[in-house]
Amino acid sequence: MGFAWVNSLSNPRQNEVLWEKSNNYFQLSGNPLIPIYPSPFSRYFFRVRIYWNLLLFLLAFPAVDNLRAADWPMFRGNPSLTGVAHDALPKKPALLWTFKTGGPVKSSTVVADGKVFFGSDDAKVYAVDFVTGKKLWEFKADAPMDAAPLFASNRIFIGSVEGTLYALDAHDGRQIWKYQTEGKIIGAANCFTATNGALRLLIGSYDFKLHCVDALAGKAVWTFETGNYVNGSPAIADGQTAFGGCDAILHVVSLADGSKVKEIEAGAYIAASAVLTGGHAYVGHYENEFLCIDLNAGKIAWHYRDKEFPYMSSAAVTEDKVFFGGHDKVLHCVNRADGKSIWKFSTRGKVESSPVVAGDKVAVGSDDGRVYLVSLKDGKEIWSYEIGQAVTTSPAVAGGKVVVGADDGSVYCFGEKRK
Repeated sequence: MGFAWVNSLSNPRQNEVLWEKSNNYFQLSGNPLIPIYPSPFSRYFFRVRIYWNLLLFLLAFPAVDNLRAADWPMFRGNPSLTGVAHDALPKKPALLWTFKTGGPVKSSTVVADGKVFFGSDDAKVYAVDFVTGKKLWEFKADAPMDAAPLFASNRIFIGSVEGTLYALDAHDGRQIWKYQTEGKIIGAANCFTATNGALRLLIGSYDFKLHCVDALAGKAVWTFETGNYVNGSPAIADGQTAFGGCDAILHVVSLADGSKVKEIEAGAYIAASAVLTGGHAYVGHYENEFLCIDLNAGKIAWHYRDKEFPYMSSAAVTEDKVFFGGHDKVLHCVNRADGKSIWKFSTRGKVESSPVVAGDKVAVGSDDGRVYLVSLKDGKEIWSYEIGQAVTTSPAVAGGKVVVGADDGSVYCFGEKRK
C-alpha cells in the first residue's frame, strides 16, 4: 500500500499518513519500492527516506493555509457568520470582470480554490475563474437558487427553492447526491465536524425544520422542528447552533444530537441570519428592532430601534462594533457593548445586503443598484459603483477583491487593476 493523505470527508482522521509493509518492501506513492534489510543502517536509511518525502510534500504546498485564510468559502465568511474578512480592500476598486447569468442573482457568492461559486434564478449553479471571470462549469438544478453555496471538502453544497440540497463536485460541477426537504431553501448551509470526525451540514427549510445532514452520504442525521419557516443560515459556535425564523424565536440547538438548548422570544419574525460570537447572538427582526441576545442568560441584553422599518440584513460583528442594514435605506453601526448608535450611512434604497468588514472599510450593496465602500471609523462614503439594479446579495471579500451578484443577472468582481 502506498503513502497517502486521507481526505477528511472519507476518513475522520484528516491528513493521517497511511503506509504498510508488504513482502519486505515499503513504498511511498510515486516512488520506487524501498527494500527493508535487517541491518540498523537500512532501518536508519528507511526513516530518513520517509522524512525526506514528507519534507518534499510540505514544501510543495507552502501556501495552503494562507490561501484558505484568504478565501470566502461560505455565507458571511465563517461558521459563526461574523461577516469579517481577512483581507483589506483598495480605496478605489476597479471593475475587473462581470459574468452574466440567465436570471437575477440573489445567491451570495463564495470564493474558494481560485473559483467563485454562486446560484442564479435561472436554476443553475456556476463556477467561474476568480481571476478572469470565465465560466468553468455550470450545473442545472430543479429550481431557482436563492441560497448562497457552501464550499467544504472540495464540494459545493447549495439549496434550491424547491427544497433540494445538492452536493456537487467543486472541480467539475458533477452531482454527488441530493437531499430533499419539504419546503423551499433560501438560506445557506453551514457545516461542522462531529465528535467522530465526520463532516455535518446544517440547512434550514420552509418545512419548519433545521436539518443536520451527513456531508459524505447526503443522509439525515437529525432534524429539529420549529413553529414556522426557517429563513436564514444557522450560525455555529461552542458546540451549538443558533437561528431564527418566522416563529419569532431564536432557537439554540445542540450540534451533538439536535436537542433544544434554549428558546428566546425575539418579538417578531426573523428573516436574517444571526451572528453567534462571544456567547451572544446578534440579529434583527421584522418589527423594527435589532437585538443582542445573551445566550447563557437566555434573554435580550440590549435592543436597538431607530425608524419604523424592519431589519432583514445579517450583521457583521467586530470586537467593538456591529453593522447591519435596514429597510430604512440605512447602514447602521452600533456599539457592540450597549447597542448605542455610532454612525449611520444613508443609501437611496433598502439595504437587505449583509455588510462585510474588510480592514478599515465596510462593503455593502443596496436596492438603489449600487455597491458601496464606507469608512469603518465614521461611516463616510469612500467609493461606490452603480450597477443599476438591486444588490441584495452579501459581498464576498477575498484576495483584496469584492464580488457581488445583482438583480440584473450578473456577478461583478472589483479590485485593484494591475497595470
